Amino acid sequence: MRENMKKYIVEFIGTFFLVLTVLCCSIAGQSFAPLAISGVLATMIYAGGHISGGHYNPAVSFACCIRGALPFKQFIPYTISQVLGGIVAILIFYLLIEKIQSFEPVNFNLLPLFVAELLFTFALCYVVLLTATKKETAGNSYFGLAIGLTVLVGAITVGGIFCAGAFNPAVAFSIGIVNAISWKLVCITILANLLGGALAALSYKITNIES
Repeated sequence: MRENMKKYIVEFIGTFFLVLTVLCCSIAGQSFAPLAISGVLATMIYAGGHISGGHYNPAVSFACCIRGALPFKQFIPYTISQVLGGIVAILIFYLLIEKIQSFEPVNFNLLPLFVAELLFTFALCYVVLLTATKKETAGNSYFGLAIGLTVLVGAITVGGIFCAGAFNPAVAFSIGIVNAISWKLVCITILANLLGGALAALSYKITNIES
């Protein structure tokens, strides 16, 4: 139980800094948001990957469960830790900006949003599974960079154009709370993220000999 709690705390911390960076950079209008977001994700993965796997994303945890790299009984505790990290990040964000602002929700067309979130969540989870869960790549020094770069590419390619560029249900939930996008779009984003993770895990199983 103590070892599991260490994992949950690491997932909480990593997701906290990821969501806080998303809020401060994207919603507060900072420049180079994709670089900052991908950078903090890569950094937190390097920091906590050896403890919890460095998921910081329920879609990644879901993909790891289907792939067999994480027990299914750990999915709910991981997700709770990640969502709580996002919620605390929201509280700190509002503390930093000193007053609660009313954001005008960004609107996206449903089909492009679903496809964009699904495809790049698939890419993210697929890269995680290939670089961070295979015996053949165990102990490599590039997994955090590869995962961070995947998010960077997705954020630049489709983020803010076709979708919010969440690729992560915890991030989608958090930006929904601050009213950056409508809850209808949040739900579609989360569905696309989880489906992308599941498809990535199935693709991994089909294309890899080692289980």
